[in-house]
Amino acid sequence: MDDEAELRTRDWLPRTAALVLGTLALASAFIAAYVGALHKPDPKDVPVAVVTTDQQAQAVMSAVRARTDIVKPVGYDSRERADDGLNDRSVYAVLGSAPGGGLTLATASAGAPAATELVTEVFTEAARQAGVPLAVTDEVPVSGGDPRGLVPFYLAVGVVLGGYLASTALGISLGTSPGSLRRAGLRIATLAVHSVLLGVIGAVLVGPVLDVFPHDVGTIAVVGALAAFAAGMVASAVQAWLGLLGTGIVILLLVVLGNPGSGGIYAPEFLPPFLRGMHRWNVPGLATDLLKSAIYFDWRGGGWALTGLLVWVVAGLAGLLTATMFRARRRAARTGSGRHAAAER
Repeated sequence: MDDEAELRTRDWLPRTAALVLGTLALASAFIAAYVGALHKPDPKDVPVAVVTTDQQAQAVMSAVRARTDIVKPVGYDSRERADDGLNDRSVYAVLGSAPGGGLTLATASAGAPAATELVTEVFTEAARQAGVPLAVTDEVPVSGGDPRGLVPFYLAVGVVLGGYLASTALGISLGTSPGSLRRAGLRIATLAVHSVLLGVIGAVLVGPVLDVFPHDVGTIAVVGALAAFAAGMVASAVQAWLGLLGTGIVILLLVVLGNPGSGGIYAPEFLPPFLRGMHRWNVPGLATDLLKSAIYFDWRGGGWALTGLLVWVVAGLAGLLTATMFRARRRAARTGSGRHAAAER
């Protein structure tokens, strides 16, 4: 009995130690990522549009750029194109000359309130120093129920977390890798139904229940379901190939790095360099961008985010199905080898 207990301890101890060390590593990474990214925002190269033929606006823009790298000028050949850039979220504001004299600054606070506030402060001071009046307008304001512009981010975090947790729950109860393509299909269908339900619940919560976006329930439900399904399929694929280690990798990708790198709390230009481009490929960032585009910008500028989420869905499906087939073949090969050995005996 003592020998059996010792054997069980030897088997249990390394696995437990690995789990504890893994959770310590993830928690440490979580602290480092969130504190490192968000404790002291350092805005740099916040894009602001200016028409190249607008001499007065160009002069003020050049003076600002000479003093600081907070703002980055983005030239357009017409005011119409500059306005398009504002509406597709390529820039946070448009600086121009007013017909009756002075300057205008058109912003879109729904894109990122902190960024538009910063830009407004910078150009208000620049206009004061230049001795010209500045008229500021908010062309795409945030909702009254979303004054800080953070609800799309929190909603994205919720549906992405829900998708990942659903996949993890199925992995714990049924095994991380389905035993056959049929079981893989059932898992995919389960995650799809869960994603649709979660998308609808999220839309109802931020719509009729909390009265944040009461007129966008259908839109939010569709985007939320897609984001949840993308997260669930990514998690399922990684877990199917790597088992418990895959769960840790998914947490690292979707939570530890994905949330601070999504550009939801602070605009990407406020984040450390290694996180600034993450929102363009990570699921939480894509979900946040698509929700903002759908809710505030009539889907303009949402093409990349929509494509990115669909790519993650396809990659997750392919990863889960190939892992299922690979493991099924390995099991069949082991079974065949066992039968052959038994026949020889």
